Amino acid sequence: MSVTHPQAAETGTELSSELSRIARPLRLSEEVWGDLQRRVARGELKPGDRLPTEKALGEAFGVSRAVVREAIARLKADGLIETRQGSGAFVVEAPKTINLRFWKGVGSDLDELRDIFELRVMVEGAVAELAAQRRSKKDLKAMAQHLQEMDDAMAGGVDGTEADDNFHIAMAVATHNAYVSRLVEFLGRHFSDSRKLSWHGTHRELAHPQEAQREHRALFAAISLGDAEAARRCALDHLRGAAGRFGIKLALDLDRGSAAG
Repeated sequence: MSVTHPQAAETGTELSSELSRIARPLRLSEEVWGDLQRRVARGELKPGDRLPTEKALGEAFGVSRAVVREAIARLKADGLIETRQGSGAFVVEAPKTINLRFWKGVGSDLDELRDIFELRVMVEGAVAELAAQRRSKKDLKAMAQHLQEMDDAMAGGVDGTEADDNFHIAMAVATHNAYVSRLVEFLGRHFSDSRKLSWHGTHRELAHPQEAQREHRALFAAISLGDAEAARRCALDHLRGAAGRFGIKLALDLDRGSAAG
């Protein structure tokens, strides 16, 4: 059980006065989660420290209490904090999970982004392969719906990143492996910043959502046909294309060739 620091309440008050308001309107809970997670990682929030109240955090970040509540729930799921009835949220004495820090769409050096794309190849290629073998009509319907949402986003000139994320999560669900689904949902939200490039681009490159969508549809077609090798190939082609549109050439050793019989 965590031991509360005597200065815990004061720490929470000081923290809330230092937080800056979040400007981006999308995925506010992830922004709040990321800010608090980084404070824990840097030691600004120490084991046993109590977080400010939902109301104080909401006012500090300029977001609703519902957004704060979602961010706190995610920190709790990550094993970084624990909540105590009537007392609030506290940083745990020893984190229960390994905390992975991912590229957040900033910085001029894209080496880290290349690593993200390589990880996506390893994860999404295998997921696509298994989804093609196990997909149901319900799975295909869900994937088709998210494809349509991306089409609608392109037609309306709006951000389709969430639909893009959901398409890949639906593909994981189609594997009918609960742990794969949970892993991809966790990683997928972190991968979101690399997917967002297809919709927003970088300060140097323009976005190409139409090309990415053609790749999505080829992937969906392979999964629909139950062609596991083609699905894996389409996933790899999609990620090579996405990386290549921003000047990133993925290593050839990521391609294991044709699946063994």
